[in-house]
Amino acid sequence: MEIKIIGIKNIPLIKKDDDLSQLILKAMDNQNLDVDDGDILVIAETAVAKADGNIINLKTIEPGKKAHELAKFTGKEVKLVEAIIEESNEIVKVGPDFIICETKHGFVCANAGIDESNVDKGMATPLPLDPDSSAYQIRKKIEMNTGKKIAVIISDTQGRAFREGAIGTAIGISGMEPLWDRCGEFDLYGKELKTTSIAVADELTSAASLVMGQANEGIPVVIIKGIPYFEKLKNDTATINPLIRPKRYDVFRD
Repeated sequence: MEIKIIGIKNIPLIKKDDDLSQLILKAMDNQNLDVDDGDILVIAETAVAKADGNIINLKTIEPGKKAHELAKFTGKEVKLVEAIIEESNEIVKVGPDFIICETKHGFVCANAGIDESNVDKGMATPLPLDPDSSAYQIRKKIEMNTGKKIAVIISDTQGRAFREGAIGTAIGISGMEPLWDRCGEFDLYGKELKTTSIAVADELTSAASLVMGQANEGIPVVIIKGIPYFEKLKNDTATINPLIRPKRYDVFRD
């Protein structure tokens, strides 16, 4: 088995109302890359937020009392803290230099997923309003232009509980299931798998992150070719929801 992870180069800086699907196809054409059935595109959430015009101007924010309290405790800039509060359903945990939140989408992550990198000074990008919808729209346009069946994943960089460092994480998907339930299959010794579910969308996003980078690499889109389980997990109506653990099963939250 061979899997190829290829960064799509020379995609220009994204502006509001840009058509990401057309920018991706043009860049792939310039790179002599074809779209094939079963390809998976991983797209950085910052690119999606910019195309949607979903950008926060921190200068215009008026922080409230809670923001001032959290800013003093965490050392974060108070306007950023207010933006974090506004993008959150719940503040889960607060530490000397972090604010863990549940976003409006249901993701539990630092700073409600707000990113100050790769945008102008004083600006920040929140998570896309509806990452699944964004993934769906991009996928359908590319499929319409190419006649190929693909999947699209929207990625973010997030930390993990009990682990240092951040990795690529899927926050939106279209075209394939994000979770592969392998219960009922058998291991090498013939034992039946009872509880094995694989977060394939997160695995693919982390793999793409190796090429996408986190600094000035300038590669907001990665194409992954040769995924053997695409046909098994192909689903036109898939969403990211299966990866979100229901709060009632979250044993680490108070």
